[in-house]
Amino acid sequence: MTPSLVIEDLRVGAGRTALLRGVSLGVLPGVPLTIVGETGSGKTLVAEAAMGTLAPELTASGRIVLGGAASEAGDRVARRHLWGRGIALLPQEPWLALDPTMRVLPQVAEGHRFVRGLSSSKATARAREDLAVLGLTDAAARFPHQLSGGMAQRVAVAAARAGGAPLLLADEPTKGLDADLRAAVVALLRGALQAGGALLCITHDIAVARALGGEMMVMLDGEVVERGDAAQVLTAPSHAYTRRLLAAEPEAWADTDTAAPGDAVLSAHDLAAERGGRRLFEGLNLTIGAGEWVAATGPSGCGKTTLGNVLLGLLRPATGEVRRRGGVAHTRYQKLYQDPVATFAPRLDLRTALGEAARLHGVPWPQVAAMLNRLRVADALLDRRPDQVSGGELQRIAIARALLPDPVFLFADEPTSRLDPITQQETMEVLRDVSTERRLAVLLVTHDQAMARKLAARQIALGRA
Repeated sequence: MTPSLVIEDLRVGAGRTALLRGVSLGVLPGVPLTIVGETGSGKTLVAEAAMGTLAPELTASGRIVLGGAASEAGDRVARRHLWGRGIALLPQEPWLALDPTMRVLPQVAEGHRFVRGLSSSKATARAREDLAVLGLTDAAARFPHQLSGGMAQRVAVAAARAGGAPLLLADEPTKGLDADLRAAVVALLRGALQAGGALLCITHDIAVARALGGEMMVMLDGEVVERGDAAQVLTAPSHAYTRRLLAAEPEAWADTDTAAPGDAVLSAHDLAAERGGRRLFEGLNLTIGAGEWVAATGPSGCGKTTLGNVLLGLLRPATGEVRRRGGVAHTRYQKLYQDPVATFAPRLDLRTALGEAARLHGVPWPQVAAMLNRLRVADALLDRRPDQVSGGELQRIAIARALLPDPVFLFADEPTSRLDPITQQETMEVLRDVSTERRLAVLLVTHDQAMARKLAARQIALGRA
C-alpha cells in the first residue's frame, strides 16, 4: 500500500533552538496515525511542515512526500496546490480557521462547491447533512462569534472535511467536546478512513487515540520516543514518558481535600439565560464561597459559558439577578477563556502583553515570573507572539495573566482544553494551590466528568440547548 504522506528526517528550528529533531513517519490510507505528547513537544509543527504553513521565522529541513510528489520540507510553496484537494488541515484553533464574516452553512458549503465542484444547491444540501451529523442543524445561520467553543470546533471539522481531501491533518479535533460529540467526530473521521482516506491526528485526549486505533506515535521535546500499534502502546507502553502520560488521566488523580467555603463571593437567584431566542437554563440559584470550587458540566452548547458570563456581568440574564461581594473591584472577578488565542493581541509579543497587564494591576515583574515558573512556562516563550507558541503554552500564560489582579472569583472555561494529561494535572494542581493560598473561588467548566469529581465539591449539571 502506498503511503498518503511520508515525512523523512524532519527538522525544524527557531534560530539556534531545535524544535523538531529527526522526525520521520508514514501515513497509510485507512490506517490512522495519532500523535500524542506533551504540550510544546512539536506535534503541531509536524502538521504545519507537511502543509507548508510553518511560521516564516522557522527553518525546516527534511523531505515530504505527498500525493506521490516529493519536496523539501522548507519549501512552503511546493504543496500549496494540493490544499483542500489533496490535503486538508483542521487547525487547533477554530476561531482562526473560520471566517468571522460568514455564516456557518456557507462556510461548510464552499468546500463542497469550489473543491468538489458541486452545484450551489447540492453543495448547500451536503453542508446541511454534514452539520446535522454533528448536531449543528440549528447553528447553520449563525456567525462564528455566536457559537460556543464546542460548536465552533465541530463547524471547523465539517469545513475541513467538505473538500473531500484524501488526507486530513486534524490538530486536536475533539477539544472542548462532551463524550457524545467526541464520539460523533471520531465516527466522522473513521468514516473517511473506511472510504479510503488517510488521517494524521494530533491529540492530547487519550480516549481519542484509543477510539481511532491504528498507529500511534509519542513525542517529547521535539523527538519521537515511542511508536507502534495504538493498542499495544496504550496497554503496554515501553517508554517511561508514555507510562506517565497514561497515568495522568483525571480518573487516576488523587481525591482533593475540600476546605469549607468562606463568605460568599457571589450569588445568583432565579437566574435564566437565552441565546438566539432559545432558553438555555432557568430557575438557577447558586452561591459560591471563598476558596470553593464548583464545576459546571453538560453537553456542548448547553449554556455553561453563558452561565459564567452572566455571573461575571458580561451578559445580562433573561431573568433573575447576580450579586457580587461589595467593596471588591470588578477586576477581581476574572475569566479564563476557552480559546486563549482570541484574548491576546496578535501582533504583540507575550512579554509586552504580560508586562502591560502587570503594570495595570500594580504587580511587580518578579511576581509574574514566579507564577510563570510555577506553571512551567519557559521565559524564552515570552519573546514570541501568540501565534508562535503552542495552544497549551498560551493557555498557561493566560492563567498567569488572569491571576495578576489577585481575583476573588475565577470563571475557568475549559482551562486545560489544550493541555496534555501530564501538563493538565500539573496545571490544575497549581491552580488548586493558588485557590487554597488566596481563598480564590472557582467556577470550573469542563466536559471531563472525572476532572469535575476530583476538583469540585459541587456540580451544576446543565442540559443540552
